[in-house]
Amino acid sequence: MTTEWGAPVLARFPEDPRDRLRAWDASDEYLLGDLAERRVPLSGTVVVLGDRWGALTTALAAHRPVQITDSHLGREATRANLARNGIAPDAVRLLTTQDVPPPRIDVLLVRVTKSLALLEDQLLRLAPSVHADTVVVGTGMVKEIHTSTLRVFERVLGPTRTSLAVKKARLIHCTPDPALERPANPWPLGYRLPDGIGPVSGRTVVNHAGVFCADRLDIGTRFFLAHLPEARGRRVVDLGCGNGVVGTAVALADPGADVLFTDESFQAVASAEATYRESGARAHAEFRVGDGLAGVAADSVDLVLSNPPFHSHQATTDATARRMFSGARRALRPGGELWVVGNRHLGYHTRLRRLFGNSELVASDPKFVVLKAVKK
Repeated sequence: MTTEWGAPVLARFPEDPRDRLRAWDASDEYLLGDLAERRVPLSGTVVVLGDRWGALTTALAAHRPVQITDSHLGREATRANLARNGIAPDAVRLLTTQDVPPPRIDVLLVRVTKSLALLEDQLLRLAPSVHADTVVVGTGMVKEIHTSTLRVFERVLGPTRTSLAVKKARLIHCTPDPALERPANPWPLGYRLPDGIGPVSGRTVVNHAGVFCADRLDIGTRFFLAHLPEARGRRVVDLGCGNGVVGTAVALADPGADVLFTDESFQAVASAEATYRESGARAHAEFRVGDGLAGVAADSVDLVLSNPPFHSHQATTDATARRMFSGARRALRPGGELWVVGNRHLGYHTRLRRLFGNSELVASDPKFVVLKAVKK
């Protein structure tokens, strides 16, 4: 990627030769070009919010930016890209969306998130650190920036305008208004689960901003809850746990189970832990942010439960599901089982048969299937 500050070599994380998607796009280039053209001073505290794969953070590393991200993979991509370009890891400060933000922000660069809720939550958390002279620039592809996106900036920070589109990318320029009366932050959001869905019926779900289906139980998870296997005191993983409803259901049904909740989203794992605590479950539970089952010992797990995502930001891809399935096979003991729920059209049965040598249809309806694969 060619910039005013050099031409960093960038890659996504983890690197996959079958994944030809770039680690940056036209919106990253547009924002960096705008900063250079306007000669924006970068001597103060520069905060980069929502940097997808570390492209913005790596390009501006000489100015010691603070990166704030909800993505473990995005953070690891940043670390890898810094190393790839010979930049010391302490050149930038890496924070998560759950961390306390810097007390003062002089330049705020926002890569617009797919989740409007996460954008609102993060801007509300950062707003007290923004002052009248803070330079605020957002960026995203045209299809990512809507009227509702601009309203969030205006409601939380101040007057907002957009640029002309360049290579299907657009910029957001916002002028902070310290006198603006900001709304209260509604996140995290809690709601009561419906009856008739097993052990979690009537329990409270806690969702931090950006977690899938924040205000209701999604229909895929509801279908999965109706067909969960018994834990029988075994070590169970809720893989890609989201708000933790599936793992919590297992823990409530079997207090003797040992449940690991894991997700690559810091917001998701915080939600899962809050949901679990609210439920009153007494099983042993662990909460971990990471890349699937990386770091979990091989042959140490009895049961893996998963509702894999099939999007990586705006791209539709099965790369995440491939890694999750491969990680599950490595972590499972011989005879251990992977149970997956997914849309019928995704064809997970084919990939499971290729990886495990077997795939059993447990349940189906017109939209979803629940599949089981056993490690031989």
